[in-house]
Amino acid sequence: MKGVLFLFVFAMDSATFSPLPRHVGLLEMLLFACRLVATPDRHFLYAIGSSWVEVVAINLHRISFISIARMFRLANLILLYAGATATQSSVSLALEKRVMQHRQAEEGTGATTQHKMAYFGTIQVGRPPQNFTVVFDTGSGNLIVPGRDCTSDACASHRRFDRQKSKQIQSVNCDGSKVGYGLEQDEITITFGTGKITGQCFQDDICIGSACSKGNFISSTEESYTPFASFSFDGVLGLALDSMAQSNEFSVMNLLQQSGVLRKPIFSVFLSDSEQEKSEITFGDMKQEHMASELYWVPVSGNAGYWEVEIEDIYFDKKPQNLCKGCRVAVDTGTSELAGPSSVVGKLEELLSLGDCSNVDSLPKLGFAVRGPDGNPKILSLSPREYTSEIGMGTCNLSLMNLDVPPPKGPLFVFGIPFLQKYYTVYDHEKSRVGFAVAKHKDQVPETLLEVEATAAPGPEARLSSSFLARK
Repeated sequence: MKGVLFLFVFAMDSATFSPLPRHVGLLEMLLFACRLVATPDRHFLYAIGSSWVEVVAINLHRISFISIARMFRLANLILLYAGATATQSSVSLALEKRVMQHRQAEEGTGATTQHKMAYFGTIQVGRPPQNFTVVFDTGSGNLIVPGRDCTSDACASHRRFDRQKSKQIQSVNCDGSKVGYGLEQDEITITFGTGKITGQCFQDDICIGSACSKGNFISSTEESYTPFASFSFDGVLGLALDSMAQSNEFSVMNLLQQSGVLRKPIFSVFLSDSEQEKSEITFGDMKQEHMASELYWVPVSGNAGYWEVEIEDIYFDKKPQNLCKGCRVAVDTGTSELAGPSSVVGKLEELLSLGDCSNVDSLPKLGFAVRGPDGNPKILSLSPREYTSEIGMGTCNLSLMNLDVPPPKGPLFVFGIPFLQKYYTVYDHEKSRVGFAVAKHKDQVPETLLEVEATAAPGPEARLSSSFLARK
């Protein structure tokens, strides 16, 4: 039994309080009225969420009215404390990895095959709960699942939410407002890269493991075939900052934080490319066993709603390149790609002299210097194998796609799964900051993070040292 508290109720002094056997019936009625359930041995179980508080009454036949009143005052204090603490927890969900092949035409090289990777887990929506597999996406803000009314091929190949089976569902407008009397609820259309969905909005129970809250979500009524029909998962659970959601009632992290069910207002992501270890997302805490270094916190910059941090410079190994100062990096768990401004990507290709794949291992590490609130910047780097890809005929190019986001939201890099497999990330919803640590993978020797050291006189190179983040 989880979160159990014991309350022993003793008979009062019979010289002061007269024993009244009929109080037993009264006590049981009071307990029932307070959601307490009596067992045959006169133990009483009080339900608080998924936890139970046990109240043990001893010698009930010798309890007076006054002792009953005192008992309930004490019980209320204990139950109030239990309600505030027993539900404070963390929840970890295992993530399943799938790799999908996508063929596209490349000018001059013919058709090429891209491997798109996704990690997803299972949540519940509605009462009674209906299961859905979703990508936990830090690059979007809303929970979207296919609806029973959706007849698109993309919906038909996935589980669909049946609102008729949910007992407490409410229709809402997609800005979070109530639907006016006699009016129909509105619809919303959201674009995802090459595809789009249209849907209606509802309020119902949303559960991530044992962490539950009532919140708003989108139930799609139409989904484009590309790319949704090829997805192995049913929907998307957006975990971007609240400003990217339709309203605060659509932000699942905001709902979980406000309802007080999480131990801490954070979530953390561990992604592995190996079948020998489990990828997972944890709500309410971070896990030391996934970190090969201390966690380095960096404040979120910009107001676009992404978990993005500012870049101080780009490095080749230990050499700053004076490229894209003031750019930002958005950490995106919902994409398998790395992307950056086309002008910077072109300059990197020129400086790295990409072409023949035979010299990939001789290329430098590609690093991005980020600064926390205290101390010198730390460099988050990618190895040559992580930032290059073979396009055929022994030719390699930079794996960063062109992504031109105009100011004030850009210039912007987007780091997806290849980056997140290397770094364990923690997202602090309350303080708007991202924590980075070298991910600890089975049978792998973690790289050492580098720290940019300040120099008295600026020169072409800043001095670097092994970061305190690297553990022995």
